[in-house]
Amino acid sequence: MSTGGTEASSVAALSERSSLPIAKAINEGLRAAMAADERVLLMGEDIGPLGGVFRVTDGLQRDFGSARVLDTPLAEAGIVGSAIGLAMRGYRPVLEIQFEGFIFPAMNQIVSQLAKITSRHDGRVSMPIVIRVPYGGHIGAVEHHQESPEAYFSHTPGLRVVAPSNAHDAYWMIQQAIASDDPVLFFEPKAKYWQKGEVDPSAPAAELHRTRVAREGADCTLVGHGAMVTVLLQAAEIAESEGTGLEVVDLRSLSPVDYEPVLASVRKTGRLVVAQEAQGNASVGSEIAAHVAEHAFYSLQAPVLRVSGYDVPFPPAKLEGLYLPDADRVLEAVDRSMRY
Repeated sequence: MSTGGTEASSVAALSERSSLPIAKAINEGLRAAMAADERVLLMGEDIGPLGGVFRVTDGLQRDFGSARVLDTPLAEAGIVGSAIGLAMRGYRPVLEIQFEGFIFPAMNQIVSQLAKITSRHDGRVSMPIVIRVPYGGHIGAVEHHQESPEAYFSHTPGLRVVAPSNAHDAYWMIQQAIASDDPVLFFEPKAKYWQKGEVDPSAPAAELHRTRVAREGADCTLVGHGAMVTVLLQAAEIAESEGTGLEVVDLRSLSPVDYEPVLASVRKTGRLVVAQEAQGNASVGSEIAAHVAEHAFYSLQAPVLRVSGYDVPFPPAKLEGLYLPDADRVLEAVDRSMRY
């Protein structure tokens, strides 16, 4: 297959430890995956010369050509449906959904087709497709531009769902997702796109579906994913100044969930607060709370508490600060837990 431009082998890759924004880390991860395997191609709205609305694909069409970085029509169902056909022919498409609220026109293709094709063919047909989904609030946008729909896809058998919270994980996890023979929904915390962090190309991140302990503490466990991890770390810093040690656990993967680090932390602290931007009803946080109650009940010294967005449509931009959980709401839940 021709790259339609500069040969992949001549494209410079990240070679040394660097401080990068999450958006640039994903860009470098995509670049590395495309250079390593010419079957990897990118598809999405405005991802070519523009580099995407968040510039995550900036420079990739220039370096790999328009045959591998394809600007598509504004038709999410068509993007996913075309990618399914390409995967059947041996390609490894990486799709960008411009904003998370635009993914719903493609729900039938994702849930009824993409998630089920491998099972439908008794494992003989793989679907190595990654769907990149910028998600979440804190950007002051309008309706359909800052939602958190990850629970829909975590609920769907046949899909893998992950969400990095920092630049190093973003760089490695996008490459791990592309290497997967199963479809992966890759939720990117767009409010943190320009949050810098160290990326070390010589030190791979943990396996794609491994939970990590982001900060150790002894008094209460905080669990979250994506952008919420930054909020939890902020809450832990404040609590430490007041003499309370909060352990922060970054899920990284929402389906499947690596529960053992969560359970080990709860068995140590005896308390758990689960936080997320998404609404609370029938959510990822609900599942974490239920699993811990089932498997670590006798270690709990207080009920599992949840902090989430409210069970209403995402509000207008001027009200997002009231809707989205912040460090104060997390610490209020910690205070309630500590009173038991």
